[in-house]
Amino acid sequence: MLDHSTKAPIARIDGLRVEFQTKDGPVVGVEDVSFNIHPGETVCVVGESGSGKSVSSLSLMRLVEFGGGEIAAGKLMFDRGQGAAAIDLADTTQDDMRGIRGNEIGMIFQEPMTALNPVFTVGKQLTEGLRLHKNMSKADAEARALELMTQVRIPEPKKRLTQYPHELSGGMRQRVVIAMALACEPRLLIADEPTTALDVTIQAEILALMDRLKRETGTAVMFITHDMAVVAQMADRVVVMFRGNKVEEGTVEEIFENPQHPYTKALLAAVPKLGEMTGKDYPEPMKLLGSEDKPIVPIKGTEEVLLTVNHLTTRFAVTGGLLRRTVANVHAVEDLSFTINKGQTLSLVGESGCGKSTAGRSILRLVEPMSGEVNVGGKDIMALNTQDLRTARLDMQMIFQDPFASLNPQMNLSDQVAEPIHNYQTLKGAAVAERVEMLFDRVELPRSFMRRFPHELSGGQRQRVAIARALALNPKLIIADEAVSALDVSVQAQVLNLMMELQAEMELSFLFISHDMAVVERVSHYVGVMYLGRIVELGPRREVFENPAHPYTQALMKAVPIADPRKRKAEKDLNFKPIPSPIHPISYVAEPSVYRDLGKGHKVLITDSGY
Repeated sequence: MLDHSTKAPIARIDGLRVEFQTKDGPVVGVEDVSFNIHPGETVCVVGESGSGKSVSSLSLMRLVEFGGGEIAAGKLMFDRGQGAAAIDLADTTQDDMRGIRGNEIGMIFQEPMTALNPVFTVGKQLTEGLRLHKNMSKADAEARALELMTQVRIPEPKKRLTQYPHELSGGMRQRVVIAMALACEPRLLIADEPTTALDVTIQAEILALMDRLKRETGTAVMFITHDMAVVAQMADRVVVMFRGNKVEEGTVEEIFENPQHPYTKALLAAVPKLGEMTGKDYPEPMKLLGSEDKPIVPIKGTEEVLLTVNHLTTRFAVTGGLLRRTVANVHAVEDLSFTINKGQTLSLVGESGCGKSTAGRSILRLVEPMSGEVNVGGKDIMALNTQDLRTARLDMQMIFQDPFASLNPQMNLSDQVAEPIHNYQTLKGAAVAERVEMLFDRVELPRSFMRRFPHELSGGQRQRVAIARALALNPKLIIADEAVSALDVSVQAQVLNLMMELQAEMELSFLFISHDMAVVERVSHYVGVMYLGRIVELGPRREVFENPAHPYTQALMKAVPIADPRKRKAEKDLNFKPIPSPIHPISYVAEPSVYRDLGKGHKVLITDSGY
């Protein structure tokens, strides 16, 4: 590993303290943090939500003031290069910061949907910074934008430049945000959880891409993440933060192989590692630090089928021309069939855009399928009218990927958890408050949070509220759409354990939609691997993970980052074929899905889809 410390640091954070003014007085976001970032070095700042890692990065960008924060103490020294003296960003005016932001310090934000402007095309947003900072002509900026889109491996880049953010999948939006941050070739790149919501394959590509760009340009990278596998893959040095303070700093090998602080040890213990479940037939909760005395009981579930899905097909019309006629269809879900037993979990895995979320929504009829059969507990969901469907949804609930978007910002949390109970009038009077208190206890949130609003919680806490709300009606089936993908490791481990405990206790069935293979391995009884709207491999988790038969499944397994700095993935190992377009003309007739039976319920698609 290269020694970067011989060069002068590009950024030096020294004794940073950030305070936020609230109704109850000042709250300290960062108490006292100091560390350096050298040219060509990746410093990973890890910690949980609320530890102050994002606040540190927003302070460097001087964006923290726009979120109600104030830099109370400390220096933020930034070396502008070309022989200029280093400046203290804490004292720089906002006008000067405008010239630095985007040009000399690039930032990749965590939420691609909020980082992009919904009313401008992707092309307009990519060229804006280039024209502002680099004084490029329109044509040059557009050519550079196309180059950047190709660099971050967006399929059909020319077409994407004319589209709006809402027309792209989450993974593609995040790549656009990365392209925007890299546009002006900044000296320092701050990446705030840039791969949290991405698939394994795209994450592997983007990490390799950032690593390559860093080596080619000598850019320094401050990488904020809670994913320890990503840290092992990317970091030269690691800074561990806890409650606004730095608790440990060291090289990536020191942190992983010889952690000193109890918090770092707990963080590493909570990381699900691919291969941990090898040889085990059933999912089981994770062993967390502090709960070693709890007996670990595998969750067997039952043999009783709760959900049957047959030949489910969902397509979205693509309109065009003057009369907005349907000219083509997006084949989002194509001929999907599977069953889920009571008290068991089936996970759908695949990349963004493969149709797994649409499949989950189609089962609940939040998106109307084109054809197929969905049967929950003996009820034919597809045949129900609006009123009966509403009643049927008592048994089916959903936990969405982004809890901030799925919670109402104007309602306090106890009202939001109680809302389904009031809607269906399953309980009355004081019983409602009791149930809400019990649900808050179940998801391990303090009761004092009941009066709070969503913006006053961290991401992990918001997701617990979403789980409490999903449990409010005692459903039989919960569709968890990337429910833990944006959570911190230890919070994720607790939420997963919570979901598994609730499953064992209440015989809940989960359709678990995820792209995190290590998490899927931990929680699943069965796994379906999706590619281009179809399940290409389906079977018991042990069979699919230990004997992957489809080339796409094998490629997916290869891309999973492993929480060991000595097992890094090189870009040459990641040879993903570009995903073909799921858009087909109206005249296109999709072939039925035909499977080869490998025994033990393990099936693989017979296909020529390029994989």
